[in-house]
Amino acid sequence: MPIYEYACKGCGHEFETLVRSGSAPDCPQCSSTELEKKLSVFATASSAGDAPAAGPCGTCGNPGGPGSCALN
Repeated sequence: MPIYEYACKGCGHEFETLVRSGSAPDCPQCSSTELEKKLSVFATASSAGDAPAAGPCGTCGNPGGPGSCALN
């Protein structure tokens, strides 16, 4: 069952709902069936996490500390 986002043309309420095939959604606020389907966006997850990119002068993780790597 896909989740769709809608904006009600009657009251302007924006909502998302599960839509089963063969059924027509209605606005949970005013019960209107005059809805505009909105463009849904989705999020992605990264398996690397939020680790900073490696680079010279302290961000490479050299145990000697910032500026002690061979790149200087």
